[in-house]
Order: sequence, then C-alpha cells, then structure tokens
Amino acid sequence: MKIGIVSPYAYPRPGGANSYIREQYEQLRDLGHEVRIITAPWGDDPPARDVIQIGQAIAVPYNGSIGRVTLSLRLEWLVSRMLKREHFDVIHHHEPLVPFLSMQILDRAKCPNVATFHAFGGFSLSYWLGRPFGEHYMDKLDARIAVSTAAKHHVSRYFPGEYRIIPNGVDVDQFANARPFPEYRDGKVNILFVGRLEPRKGAMHLLRAYALLKPRYPNTRLIVCNWGPQLGNLRRFVRSQGLGDVLFAGRVSDIDKARFYKTADIFCAPSTGQESFGIVLLEAMAAGRAVVASDIHGYKRVVQRNVSGLLVEPKEPEELAQAIARLIDDPALRDRLGAAGAERAKEFDWEHVARQLVEVYEEVLSRRPAAATEEVPEELQP
Repeated sequence: MKIGIVSPYAYPRPGGANSYIREQYEQLRDLGHEVRIITAPWGDDPPARDVIQIGQAIAVPYNGSIGRVTLSLRLEWLVSRMLKREHFDVIHHHEPLVPFLSMQILDRAKCPNVATFHAFGGFSLSYWLGRPFGEHYMDKLDARIAVSTAAKHHVSRYFPGEYRIIPNGVDVDQFANARPFPEYRDGKVNILFVGRLEPRKGAMHLLRAYALLKPRYPNTRLIVCNWGPQLGNLRRFVRSQGLGDVLFAGRVSDIDKARFYKTADIFCAPSTGQESFGIVLLEAMAAGRAVVASDIHGYKRVVQRNVSGLLVEPKEPEELAQAIARLIDDPALRDRLGAAGAERAKEFDWEHVARQLVEVYEEVLSRRPAAATEEVPEELQP
C-alpha cells in the first residue's frame, strides 16, 4: 500500500517523534510498502529521501520543550495539490492537533486517516481551549493510537474515545551490536545521559548527583550526549564545582549514539515529568545497560522496578546519587539489570511495532471503500 506519514515537527529535525517517524518509514519500506513523509521545511534544511515539504515551520514553546507548527498562505491549495498527486491508501498523522498541516490534510483527504499521540503532561490549556475545534478533526480519524498508557490518559482526558496502545520501537540489533569507544573503556565507570539539554530532561539534576558522587568515586566519568538551551548553565556548573571527567559529546550520529550506550556502564534518565514513554530507556536496555530513571508515569511502564532498572524520585539529586552509587558498588547488579533490560527491549523491537501498525492500516482500509481520486477543488486550482 502507499502510506503517507505526517510530521508536524519539521522532519528530519532531531526529536522523539521524528526519530519514531524515521524508523517507521524504514520499517514500512522494508515490509514492501511505498512511503512518503509529509512535513514542513525548517530554515534551509534540504529535504530527505521521500519527504514532501509543504509550507514553512515556525518554532513555538510547547510541553516544556520547543515545538513547530506549519504555516503558509497557500497551505490549503498546496495540500490539495499534493493529495491529488500522491493517491495515498492511508495517511498516518503524528500529533494531528498540532497546527496546521494535519488539519488541512484531514479536511481534504479521502483515504483513511490514522493518528498516533505521543505527548504526556499535566493540564493542557491548548487541548482544553481547543476541544470544540479539535473534536472536528478527531472525528475524521479512522483509528487512534497512543504510544503508552500515559499518552492515552493525557489525550483521552480531553478527547474521549478508543485508543490502541502501540509502543515506541527500538532497533534492538543496532544497539546490541554496537562497538564501544575504546578510548573511554579505560577502567572508569561511565555514566551516560542522552537527551535534549532542557529543564524537563533533568540533566542539571544528574550533574548535581555527579558532584556528590565524584569525591567518593573518583574513578567515574559522566558523558552527556546532545545539546540544548541548558548547555551553558551545565558547563558553568561543571567549572564552578571543579568537576573532572565530564564529557559534553554534543549532538551525535545514530551510529555514535549506539556506541556511547555500549561504552556506558550506567545509563541515567533523570527527567522531571511530561514523558509519555522514554525511547532512550529502550535504547539503553537494548544495549544491555543498567538503567537509573525517574519514577514517572511514562518511564515505569518501560523499566521494571528493580528488574531492568532502578527508579528514583524526580528532582532529587541525592536519591539519584544513591542509586548510581549502588550500581557502582555492585557490578553484578549492573550486569543483572542490563541482561534483564536486554530481554525486555526485545518486546519493543521495531519489527513487531511495524507489523502492529500495518494491522491497523489493513483494518481501517477494510472498513472503508477504496479511496476516491483526490481532486483539487475548482476554486483552489491555480
């Protein structure tokens, strides 16, 4: 079948949803489907393979991070022309209520529409205020998917209905078979953080925990992968505390990210909340690494407490330091948690996730007649 995937986040810009979309695209192609990614360009980013760019993305604060919305004075016409040209069998939207690309497509597409909801958080003013408007578009969806029970709970508070849980996926082989960086396998215990350097990801809490640990465990190293608005504050904290063995690796390629997981002895995810799932947890587990993570709703559905990882209260550097110290002191426990995590990660392998998505597509297609040819309304023709 021919599948369109809609990203409201300026694909291929880095981010959790776009990482999901990239893997979804690859897996569906491997299963023999024709796939296009529909998105808005960001700045001068060149289009990636099989990407259809429409309109222009602008950055807006959202859910403790930076989101992007799609704008264009000709968006309605551009969407109609694209649909007429592409003849999709099914279109899969990610966060379809992010303005305005999915909304235009939902108003005009004749084929079935499926949507995945990723977000989780507290009260959503935008969902609450936009319920009458959002219900119009939710009613156009043939199937709704949430990546976790946390994400389902969040969206269903405002838009009740049936949601199927299909989790995020991980390429288990990529992380399990990665080669560690030999220069960092020098006898030090490596503690790894992977995530955007913004407050909700909790990197500062990890640095404070590391400052408590380093005098007691001088043979440790902290590796921080990625960048973000907190980078300057984190660097200043390291200097002010005189902390040694802190590596800011910056944004790394997917290959190097997998190698850093394999280089690590302990992986930390100290997020403060608003996480629906936590793909970094799966990546670390697939690499066979012991995990210390915040005890938040989206994470404890992935990490099994004291089986595949240790869970601690968020925003508590002392408790985080105690959990890391426990793993430093007990290599056998690290190995046991890592082995259990590796087994757990296999349940989320992308091969299984992709087949679940295809089942949804086949189901919605079976419920609807063949999509009519997409036509550009006469008033929108150039």
